[in-house]
Amino acid sequence: MKAFLILLSTVVLLIQSCVGIAPDDELIEVAQFDKSMAIGLSVNHSNRIFVSFPNYDGAGNLALAELIGGELVPYPNAKWNQKGAYENHFLRVQDLFVDANDFLWVLDSRPAPAGNIFANSVVEEEGLFKLVKINTKNNQVEDVFFFDDLDKSKSALNDVRIDTDRSLAYLSDPGLASIVVLDLQTKQSRSVLSHTAFTRAEDIVLEYDGVKMQDNDGKPFSSNINSIALTQDFKYFYFKPINKQNLYRIETNYLANPQLSDADLQDKVEDLGKVGITHGMIADKRGNVYFASSEEYAIAYITPDGVRKILIEDPNLIWSDSFGISSDDYLYFTCAQLQRLPQWNNGEDKTEYPYRAFKVKLPL
Repeated sequence: MKAFLILLSTVVLLIQSCVGIAPDDELIEVAQFDKSMAIGLSVNHSNRIFVSFPNYDGAGNLALAELIGGELVPYPNAKWNQKGAYENHFLRVQDLFVDANDFLWVLDSRPAPAGNIFANSVVEEEGLFKLVKINTKNNQVEDVFFFDDLDKSKSALNDVRIDTDRSLAYLSDPGLASIVVLDLQTKQSRSVLSHTAFTRAEDIVLEYDGVKMQDNDGKPFSSNINSIALTQDFKYFYFKPINKQNLYRIETNYLANPQLSDADLQDKVEDLGKVGITHGMIADKRGNVYFASSEEYAIAYITPDGVRKILIEDPNLIWSDSFGISSDDYLYFTCAQLQRLPQWNNGEDKTEYPYRAFKVKLPL
């Protein structure tokens, strides 16, 4: 019987190979981007794939693109990807998120030097931030939000999630070590849980293949609250700094209440325990929350009942970052290779070109 089962498994794998069906845990390459670092990625309900490029080093000519037939097409059009007035042109797209109504939200974020891990590449004293709402059904920009009440001298908006039930956007701000709640109707924002134990980084030095991630002066990479996720029922908001082991969540009805002080909100935060060093994060329709676990070269997830599991481990998962989920239950993501940049390797570029995006099947 044992020999028969082994033979049967071998036959199944051979059939999968012949007909092009990948095993559920196989890492599948989706696209290559030459020397342009891809950061943001999201997928709409028609499985259209959108990718953003921060171009912090001046490389590349696209800020936002749609991946069509393996080719990058400027999105929503070429004009938005050209240099021009900040109000209607992209500058440095950091994150993408497709909401429950198929709108693509584009976070165009050039942080102030005080909150920017690439501070040497900018000279502006204040950051520039906008959130662009694009209807993916007609590819038209429908609104732009400029965060007029944000402290732009220290902010560094990083990730965004959209609560369509409450018409709110939740953003991580590592520069101010806070969660930013943006009212999409009034366009007013407020920062909450600022500089708390839940949003501040700890003195943890990241290490990859025996090499500590620190700059030429010996200063380690550090990021306060960075990765975030919103459950698809809009009940829970998950968050954590990169340089911290613990994962946290808070019910969105508390975040949405402007009458609650930071002290009130701290009492509402749930500590879900240690999950490791993570960055990109997303929740699926089953309530699983996925996160990149870069030191393990893995993507892990936590189930609704709090159990941590590994989705996939692979040496190609070099700082996997932004996530998108397709309607056929694939997790799409970019690999930013942040720890391979010259800034963290005594001026030596250790990036494995080309930059790539992948997908992997989600657990059923």
